[in-house]
Amino acid sequence: MSNSKVVEHKTKRFVIRKSLIGKNTIITFTNKKQENVSYNHDEVYNAHKSRFEAMNCFAKYKSYTNSNAIPAFCRNLAL
Repeated sequence: MSNSKVVEHKTKRFVIRKSLIGKNTIITFTNKKQENVSYNHDEVYNAHKSRFEAMNCFAKYKSYTNSNAIPAFCRNLAL
């Protein structure tokens, strides 16, 4: 069993940030339908690392966000 602490983070949108990689963070956000969606930041990032790294916004701003919903390519990783 790992001793690493799980950090919970609440936000208004889906987000993948370089600064959160490896921090064992569970992110919960409220979508436009007022539904709470949770996901493990590291699991989503690691599963789609090459996709995020190829995005211009990820290179320029060090993050990817979606204010409406969890992206379709990540939905299978929602908690």
